[in-house]
Amino acid sequence: MTRSPLLHRQYLVLVPSQLYTGVPEKACVMLNHLNETMTLNIILDYGMQISTLLTKLVTEKNYFSCSPFIVSRTLWDMEARVGVWLSITLFCSHEKHKHAVICVTALDSRGRVSWGNLCVSVRFRIVSVDVNFHPVNETVSLLTNPKRNRIFQWQNVRLQGGLIQLSFPLSVEPTLGGTLQHSFEVKEYVRILFLPKFEVQVKMPKVIGFLDEEFVVSACGLYTYGKPVSGLVTINVCRKYSRYHSNCHGRYSQKICEEFSQQADDKGCFTQLVQTKIFQLRQKGYDMAIQVEAKVKEEGTELELTGHASCTITSTLSKLKFTKVDTYYRHGLPFFGQVLLVNEKNQPIPNKTVVVTVDGNAYHSHFITDEHGLVDISINTTRFTSSSLTVLVTYKKNSRCFDNWWLEEYHMPAQHTVKRISSPSKSYLHLEPVTGTVACGQIQEIRAHYILNEQILKDEKDLTFYYLVRIEINTFGLFILKGVFSFSFRVESDIASDAQLLLYAFLPDGEIIADTEKINIENCFANKVNLSFSSAQSPPASNINLEVTATPHSLCALRAVDQSVLLMKPEAELSPHSVYGLLPPKRVPSVAHGGPMNAYGEKCIKAEDIVHNGIVYTPKWAVKEDDVYSVFEVIRPNDLILLEKLGNAKKFMIKMRFMLGPSYCLSTALPQVLPQVAPGVGGRAQSIAMNENVPTIVERPMKETIRKYFPETWIWDLVPLDLSGRSELAAKVPDTITEWKAHALCLSGTTGLGLSPIISLQVFQPFFVELTLPYSVVRGEDFTLKATVFNYLSHCIRVSVQLEAFPHNSADLVRKNEANHCVCGSRQKTVSWTVTPKSLGKVNFTATVEALQSEELCGNEVPTVPVVGRKDTVVKPLLVEVRGTLLSCCPSLIHICLLSLETGVSEKLSLKVPSDVVEGSARATYSVLGDILGSAMRNLQNLLRMPYGCGEQNMVLFVPNIYVLNYLNETGQLTEDIKSKAISYLVSGYQRQLNYKHKDGSYSTFGDYDSRSQGNTWLTAFVLKSFAQARSYIFVENSHITDALTWLSQKQKENGCFQRSGSLLNNAIKGGVDDEVTLSAYITIALLEMPLPVTHPVVRNALFCLESAWRSISESEAQGNLVYTKALLAYAFALAGNQAKRSELLESLDKDAVKEDESIHWQRPGKVQEVPSLYYQPRAPSVEVEMTAYLLLAYLTARPTPSSEDLSVASRIVKWITKQQNPNGGFSSTQDTVVALQALSKYGAATFSKMEKAAVVTVKSSETFSEKFQVHDANRLLLQEIRLPEIPGEYSTTVSGSGCVYLQTSLRYNVLPKKEGKVPFTLKVDTLPKNCDGIEAHRKLQIHINISYTGERPSSNMAIVDVKMISGFIPVKSSVKKLQEKPQIQRTEVSTNHVLIYFEELTNQTLSFSFSVEQDIQVNNLKPATVKAYDYYETEEFTIEEYSDPCSAGKV
Repeated sequence: MTRSPLLHRQYLVLVPSQLYTGVPEKACVMLNHLNETMTLNIILDYGMQISTLLTKLVTEKNYFSCSPFIVSRTLWDMEARVGVWLSITLFCSHEKHKHAVICVTALDSRGRVSWGNLCVSVRFRIVSVDVNFHPVNETVSLLTNPKRNRIFQWQNVRLQGGLIQLSFPLSVEPTLGGTLQHSFEVKEYVRILFLPKFEVQVKMPKVIGFLDEEFVVSACGLYTYGKPVSGLVTINVCRKYSRYHSNCHGRYSQKICEEFSQQADDKGCFTQLVQTKIFQLRQKGYDMAIQVEAKVKEEGTELELTGHASCTITSTLSKLKFTKVDTYYRHGLPFFGQVLLVNEKNQPIPNKTVVVTVDGNAYHSHFITDEHGLVDISINTTRFTSSSLTVLVTYKKNSRCFDNWWLEEYHMPAQHTVKRISSPSKSYLHLEPVTGTVACGQIQEIRAHYILNEQILKDEKDLTFYYLVRIEINTFGLFILKGVFSFSFRVESDIASDAQLLLYAFLPDGEIIADTEKINIENCFANKVNLSFSSAQSPPASNINLEVTATPHSLCALRAVDQSVLLMKPEAELSPHSVYGLLPPKRVPSVAHGGPMNAYGEKCIKAEDIVHNGIVYTPKWAVKEDDVYSVFEVIRPNDLILLEKLGNAKKFMIKMRFMLGPSYCLSTALPQVLPQVAPGVGGRAQSIAMNENVPTIVERPMKETIRKYFPETWIWDLVPLDLSGRSELAAKVPDTITEWKAHALCLSGTTGLGLSPIISLQVFQPFFVELTLPYSVVRGEDFTLKATVFNYLSHCIRVSVQLEAFPHNSADLVRKNEANHCVCGSRQKTVSWTVTPKSLGKVNFTATVEALQSEELCGNEVPTVPVVGRKDTVVKPLLVEVRGTLLSCCPSLIHICLLSLETGVSEKLSLKVPSDVVEGSARATYSVLGDILGSAMRNLQNLLRMPYGCGEQNMVLFVPNIYVLNYLNETGQLTEDIKSKAISYLVSGYQRQLNYKHKDGSYSTFGDYDSRSQGNTWLTAFVLKSFAQARSYIFVENSHITDALTWLSQKQKENGCFQRSGSLLNNAIKGGVDDEVTLSAYITIALLEMPLPVTHPVVRNALFCLESAWRSISESEAQGNLVYTKALLAYAFALAGNQAKRSELLESLDKDAVKEDESIHWQRPGKVQEVPSLYYQPRAPSVEVEMTAYLLLAYLTARPTPSSEDLSVASRIVKWITKQQNPNGGFSSTQDTVVALQALSKYGAATFSKMEKAAVVTVKSSETFSEKFQVHDANRLLLQEIRLPEIPGEYSTTVSGSGCVYLQTSLRYNVLPKKEGKVPFTLKVDTLPKNCDGIEAHRKLQIHINISYTGERPSSNMAIVDVKMISGFIPVKSSVKKLQEKPQIQRTEVSTNHVLIYFEELTNQTLSFSFSVEQDIQVNNLKPATVKAYDYYETEEFTIEEYSDPCSAGKV
């Protein structure tokens, strides 16, 4: 431009400083006071693309234009940041062109919202929208857990309409907490089967002032379906001492308490006015909190539950805070602010005087709060001259007195300091604040104050002001030196939720005056979505319609969940507030003043000292005032760059866009195993507001209701809308008596995202019955079974309550009440029976309540019969156990192959039990199947009757599925049903195993729980092999395999052997694995089974190690002591194809073999044969099964195929191995189960043949029992099982026909524990309290356990202490979890009525620990419960002790 006066040359460029891919953007240019024709070029340069946005010949004096453009999404991945250059070039006839180059950042415009329902199978949705909330059809691929492990993957699944819903199975034990890439939180849920059926809600003020003389506490008992609990309510109010307390004198020396008690009112509540005098609120030395514990004891059942609440005591009795205040002040224009006055409870204080002062005495004024506690402040700044000012607002003056013993009241003032905006011309512009939240669709009026310099404006007739909202420029002219003007605009969803209003004007001398104001706008969307049920209330199992309306052709995601799901995490529910809350705060890049050069490459003036008359004058650098640049710098919600060439170039940042932030989770639902805690109802819910008169909801009468469908998530559907913008979904209401919360999210290509309000459907039944009983009892105990009838009709009904008779006299019943009862409106009636169970196992209790037609009065009222729901039935199970320890004796799997129909085979079977067997506890089963893996296939998730709480144990849930799938594939027997089941187990096991992964790629038994434990070489090799093999069936992230392989290779020494890392918990294997040769053999096997080729450097070096080791062993005279090591070497060389070394080892091992009864196996050298005791029949130790299985694998792994001699030996090995199987198809422990099943599957595949004709199996007793089974190709995988009735007894088995059959007999019985000789663990169990005075002593127990290892080894393997609960008691989970704080305890679990405590090892040092249990249901004549300590790998090493309730009347 020419060097003419600035009056004639002005331009302004506006462009977002952050551009979003795929979203329309604008670049705007304003030119003022042009006196000649100019050419304007706007060029966009990004990536490898250059495009011209505008070429314009400008002839107007004042020109303004905006050019739209879109940054392509194809060049960048999600969240990539790319430089974008916008070049604005001006050409005129008098000089060469000038241009401005603006560098901005390009971001992907897509944001994602994901939400889902968490259960055993996780269902979730992903929504992808751009910054305008319009749908984006992008591609998604993966899902990771909080440890950043990829747990599931979808290959390039493309969203349709910006939305997709997916699912994946979640492991039973997922990583808790944290977030996932499409994030939701996995939270632990209580796994005890019977949770409380009602909740105790305690309400009290969150805060009370220390001068308050009283406060109100309310305690209510509410059933999960919202109705009140009748019973006794006890409230205990306490304040603890903080300065002086004693543990020697009970709770009275620790806190001040007051107790109140009363029957609940008709709302289930007890409300108490508590006087504060006793709690010394004004005095120090106490906690600044009041604790309240409330207990509700249910009438009829005597079930008592507890609720807690607390409130804070404060001496801050009032607070002042600015809700709106100016950021700067402008001399001569009013300073605006708004202040809120609240009390200690955060409630507004109306009609009170507050004092406003500025800089001490510079300004002083009084204002009065309105009915909302608000004060609008306006301060005249004409007399202020300082560069900053401080505004102080006070309500009451604070005392300066301080005392060690007494509290002083405090009133918090509000204070705000602002700088003055400087202007060379003393011209200013100021917007009045907009208070409150502005509704969408509203016309908003804005008032602006201004003051202008007359000297600057003397040649101008008018001045144009521009205001900007969302890059839309509006203008209006004005010319008065000082005054106020207003303008208005419509508020729409496109500027929600925080709009930034910019008002600015050019002065003739080139100066800009401006102000900005943040406007809070309600969170709204352009797509208006509504959702409605056809009825607000409905009975269970009825039909109902759900209607959704939105913008035509929207795609809507519908969801209805039990409101108990939302109560778990209500803050995560999807709402306009939560969606807008995803918008991250934008960072405003700091803009320096140019350093030595400004933006146009012009040299800046260097400030130097000036000497005048001998005096040195230094320029002042620190300027306390701000200029108009500061106004633009604070603008945050939207991005805009403003450039102005006014002789002093600056970059101004105005935030004009928002970005939908990182992935978001909305809600988490519990798995399907969430207990049904309502009375036979299921689900958990908050209070439901029901009318006393339950309306007739459906026309058709329903005589009987049997409720059995209790989901947590009911509706989860995607629904497209038609041209009318509506759709209707028909659904059947679940049986849960609760309140359902429904919600819809819709996406439209034209109006974008929309959310419906959450609506409710109340599901209710006028009356129903609930059963109260314990989870389990021991035979010989008795308890009171209670059936409670709830009537929520407005009138009385007469009902009969019947308990279904027990088959086979499995329990004795004594009724305590009459058969017919009156139950009046909003009341309940409890009927009870004394139950003494007699038979073992699961006993179902079925109770039915029926409304009777009767003329007999209920009080003064004639009972009526409801039209809907006249009859209700509920079924609940009870587990009846027997005292003592369950033992499994001598399971025997017989393998019989017949070649022709004429051949028949008979076997004798004798079932005997020891003399001290617990009467009635013996039970036996006889199983027939046609496949060697039949029983294992049926019990893939229950192969061991042992816990699975560590990284190695979990593998027994994972690995056998691979062998079963491989075997069935090879033999052509794989069905879709088996495949689906096995794959779901693989996915679950895979996820669980990642919990034990370390950051370096290794794995350990309990994971990196303390960030100090080392990875375990043996377990890492096991996981590596298994993950690699599982890839044939499920997704396994490749990095898990490469990370583990890299970690293992780093552990390989120069000689090819592997060094040990981490602790190994199996001492039996340590005999070899401590020796690096055996460990190296194991790892080599794992690498070859992946499979890696023998030419792989790690494998090649490992084989070199093994060959060297075998040469040394073969020359040693002690090789007979290395049976386990040689077994692994034989299999390793077989896998490597080294047949010579395999043969040498098999020949050597044949000398060590134990050959008897046409079977072959190997045992540990020097093993002493165990003598059977009266209550235990020994089975082969785990390590012997494992090494025998390795030898079976070695015989079956021959090149090209096993010889007939190999198969002959293999069949004899199989005969011994199958005799060691437990009834579920597993073995004693983890490793023997995994290796043996691998070997059996390989043997089964090698010897498999189709059954041409059926085999017939007959089992007979010496008495009258006889049963026949048929096995043929169609049912060879079917496990056929029958219970044998006579124990002890003699049976015979006959097999005829053709084909192979497998016959297994399982005998189980209980014996009372006896101390016979030396035991491997010293175990002592004590229970407290010893003093049984008071109710609490009968309800709560402390179990103290002392344990040490006294076996033959220096320490045990991993050991587990299994504490069974006394009948009717449940563990206090917090006390169990606290045990993990002890360094010796690695893990704890609560599993139904057992508590499991894991130890890495036990030594002769005694360990002590304790936890609490509490009574859930009262059981009489209590029998002792057992505590069993056992070695996980040497299961024959165990010790059992019993403990009793010290305050039980039935103590034995």
